[in-house]
Amino acid sequence: MRIALVSEHASPLATLGGVDAGGQNVHVAALATALGAQGHDVVVYTRRDDPDLPEQVPFAPGVVVVPVTAGPAAHVPKDELLPLMGEFADTLAATWTAERPDVVHGHFWMSGLAALDAAERVDLELGGHLPVLQTFHALGVVKRRQQGARDTSPAERSFLEPGVARRADVVVATCSDEAFELKALGVPSSRISVVPCGVDTAHFTPNGPAVPRGERYRLLTVSRLVPRKGVGNAIEALGLLVRAGVDAELVIVGGAGDAGHLEAEPETERLRRVIEAEGLQDRVVLAGAIGHDDLPAWYRSADVVICAPWYEPFGIVPLEAMACGRPVVATRVGGLIDTVVDDGTGMHVPPRDPETLAEVLADLLQDPERRQRYGDAGRRRATTRYTWRRIATETARVYGRLAARSTAALRTGER
Repeated sequence: MRIALVSEHASPLATLGGVDAGGQNVHVAALATALGAQGHDVVVYTRRDDPDLPEQVPFAPGVVVVPVTAGPAAHVPKDELLPLMGEFADTLAATWTAERPDVVHGHFWMSGLAALDAAERVDLELGGHLPVLQTFHALGVVKRRQQGARDTSPAERSFLEPGVARRADVVVATCSDEAFELKALGVPSSRISVVPCGVDTAHFTPNGPAVPRGERYRLLTVSRLVPRKGVGNAIEALGLLVRAGVDAELVIVGGAGDAGHLEAEPETERLRRVIEAEGLQDRVVLAGAIGHDDLPAWYRSADVVICAPWYEPFGIVPLEAMACGRPVVATRVGGLIDTVVDDGTGMHVPPRDPETLAEVLADLLQDPERRQRYGDAGRRRATTRYTWRRIATETARVYGRLAARSTAALRTGER
């Protein structure tokens, strides 16, 4: 099958950890790689942000990345990309008219906008119907609900994104909570398929080297440094633990640079103020961005992994931690409700509630047998439900149904 993945701001080639680079980059890269390994021809279209990139970049067997010129060949914050989507769609339409893919899969709402525009032009030019699937990775209505005035999305998102959801042939939701939100936007259940994100269970394993540590309990959070990820709440919970007599530390992995280059991030200054207010200067480590190859060693070094976002469309970090056999304490939001089994692979806590987070952590840290049980169960769950091979198979099954329908439309002239 010839598959076009459209990911306008989240390139598989990007460095992870920056404000606009994170889980979506991992998802698109891993899904493309797994589909290519299953014999599909995959092209990932992303916006060119570097003038030195070639026209095509081989990425994995069966996978190439095509940087599309739309606006300056430089980094542009994703919330400023909307005016560039017309130019992005022009290139997609011309490319697909010359060589029509079997199916198109947009990732993020602006990618969907460009993909649908381009696919409709291909339909007019060639006849038949080029099917378009859509994965949002985050819904604007949820973001606005959680962030209010702090939401930097363009105002047009409020009406353009629901339009993308209703126009797409199928919306691939990453969790059950998102499926409910999509129904509220007017997407029929018959056009929603739930396929979660995955994790590389051969890379993230319980066995292998661990980052050295001392005698203190080690808590770990792996996150982009933006307020909604709840890192500040994790710091506040540590403060409560320490004042209760628990000898613990918190390592924060994430950011746009290494530990020596975090000061340029607005969130870093705020987090340092929280650390100082809690008197935790010697117990919190801002480790900065850690390379993908080194992440498993950090997970293995932790007693508990904390995932405390205020909202989370899916969240890959809990899966990585579970694959490494670590217990996870996660807020009861979005995709974390599905991935982390409460009292099975970890514990759920309310968002923005450092007091409850501290109570749950205190109980878990004092119960090594339960931590081991959660970790073992997490590894089993990751390897049976969330391998990228399984996720690619489920996604390709959705593609296949739409491609077959499109082939019939090409024969009959109907959609």
